[in-house]
Amino acid sequence: MNLWDLIARADARALAASGLACLDRCLPPGPEGDGPEPLRPLWASCEDGTAWAARLAAARETVAALDPPPGPGDGEAAGAFLARIRATLDAAPETFEAGPLRAWADACSLLSLEIHRRADQPPTPDADAPAADAGDPEEAPRSGEREALELLRIGSAGAEADAGPLVAGELRRQRELLEILAETAGSPGSGAGLRRALDHSTEGRRVLRAVMSRRARNQA
Repeated sequence: MNLWDLIARADARALAASGLACLDRCLPPGPEGDGPEPLRPLWASCEDGTAWAARLAAARETVAALDPPPGPGDGEAAGAFLARIRATLDAAPETFEAGPLRAWADACSLLSLEIHRRADQPPTPDADAPAADAGDPEEAPRSGEREALELLRIGSAGAEADAGPLVAGELRRQRELLEILAETAGSPGSGAGLRRALDHSTEGRRVLRAVMSRRARNQA
């Protein structure tokens, strides 16, 4: 099943976890690199929405206080993406219901794919020159880029063939996470399903951060 269909069929539990995981994977690390992850407390609310609004408010405050990555070029792009992650988190519904959560999870999915697409591109040699076809990270995806991302999500063979390794991996990760949650929905093992989804997402965060760290070293 393609990603678009999985999002369309997911329940509130899966939508909350999927959207949260997309943002969590793309957040920059803290100053020490190993501090508590700012969105982690929200995972405890994904099972049934308990304290979702309160934990969401706390997560917004924590993410708002994060410092953008330093440096020109890719650092500036990463800072702009952090601003968009904050805006997307601010747009998260405070009611734990499938309808509003679906729209939010959809936006999180697109943003994460866009960030991974940007990371797939070679570093910008000139800090004042944008990466080829990168678009403006401070804005929503432009029509051509959004269309390309949507084709990926509906499983277009041509779009997947043209995707870079990070985008392809993120697309697969989003699908697998929703499949894990669908398999455990309404079962006694639903909590274990959320833990598996968290572990799955955490591995994706490590991959993206390793790539971005290597890019930063190469540009130093």
